Amino acid sequence: MTEPLPAGSLPTPGRPLSTPVVFTADFTSTTQWVAGRSWAYPGGGPVNPRDDKLDHLMADPAYSRSGVFRAGRRQDGRWNTGLLTTEGSEEGFTVRAGDVLEARVRLPKEIGAWPAIWTWRDGDQEIDVFEYHPDNPDLLEFTNHVRGTNRYHHDRAILPGAWVNLRTVFGTRSVDWWLNGRQVFTDGRGVGRTWHAYLIVNLSVCAGRYHPAPRPETTEMSYEVSQLLVRRPTTSTTPGGAASERA
Repeated sequence: MTEPLPAGSLPTPGRPLSTPVVFTADFTSTTQWVAGRSWAYPGGGPVNPRDDKLDHLMADPAYSRSGVFRAGRRQDGRWNTGLLTTEGSEEGFTVRAGDVLEARVRLPKEIGAWPAIWTWRDGDQEIDVFEYHPDNPDLLEFTNHVRGTNRYHHDRAILPGAWVNLRTVFGTRSVDWWLNGRQVFTDGRGVGRTWHAYLIVNLSVCAGRYHPAPRPETTEMSYEVSQLLVRRPTTSTTPGGAASERA
């Protein structure tokens, strides 16, 4: 499968070229990211069965630090899984209202894989840049948990193993999602002016309540984030055209 051009390699409609980048993910950096721990999991982890996850979070860099987020079956029925978050890191980066996140992602192929890029702070403030389940092979999930909106987006470009370019505008009055350079969901609700939250990038494993658990013969799974950055527009260069006016 041909990998598309990196996000940001060509002008994206509605985004001024001068919009400054304030965060470029370096997954190897221990000052940007904390591995294998998140307060989005009870007690910071390592497990979260109430959310239908078989995860056992791993700090081992082999599970996340290359940008390839991995999961491996354990003998106890759980799965060792990779997670990185900016929460608790030395830099402590937070996404703010008005920011624009761009990422390039290779979707997983294995049934039971549950990759996501999302935000979290103080038990809430969750915006899902994307979630994916290979049992729904052509569907990405986009959700604003802060104000209760979501979209199940079907697209021929979405399929197991595909590379996709994602863009999310965290507007105060509308969160907008883009896929491969095309705007696909405008929620009209936004995040409010004071919203800010930490980033989480991870691969979870489904326990079977809402999506199928991994097949018995599956022992490993992975997905890749080859690029992730955040832009922070100035007052004179708001992102997203008309959508940003709602921001």
